[in-house]
Amino acid sequence: MDERLAWETLAAETAYTCEGFDVITETVRLPDGTETEFDYLSEGESVVILPLTPDGDVVVIEEWRQAVRRVNYSLPAGSVESEDDDLRTTVARELEEETGYEPGDVTHLTTVEPANGFSDAVFQYFLAEDCMPTGERDLDYNESIQVTTTTVQSLREAASNDALRDGRTMLGVLYYAAVER
Repeated sequence: MDERLAWETLAAETAYTCEGFDVITETVRLPDGTETEFDYLSEGESVVILPLTPDGDVVVIEEWRQAVRRVNYSLPAGSVESEDDDLRTTVARELEEETGYEPGDVTHLTTVEPANGFSDAVFQYFLAEDCMPTGERDLDYNESIQVTTTTVQSLREAASNDALRDGRTMLGVLYYAAVER
């Protein structure tokens, strides 16, 4: 990395906070010496799970997304919490909470910064194999979720015909299809 491109952070404050994210305003010095402000969304780290049943089906959720005012088909995902000592703990918790499935083997697939021009969000993608519906769902108060299963091929087709709109899911499915299979 060329350190000559780095910005120097002179000050930072939380301009806005709500459940799920903060907006941070920083005073920065650019490489040419210019001082300016930069705002970004601080969301933290999350896991995105591609859960496969023993038969190879993918456990997916259908969830209402208020910002786009529609139900989205997506992979289970959730925030890493401070007490999570291992990301596999987060995977197991989020998968069970959202779907009622518990994972067998869990493997890290990739790490992505989905919008690093205006957000510090980091998505850790995991493959969870041999998932079984043996757990108990524990949805957050603001989650409206239906659980179903489908195939990787069906998800790939949904991606190619504009029916798969959730960005986290699109990346996870296409990454898995292109790199892992």
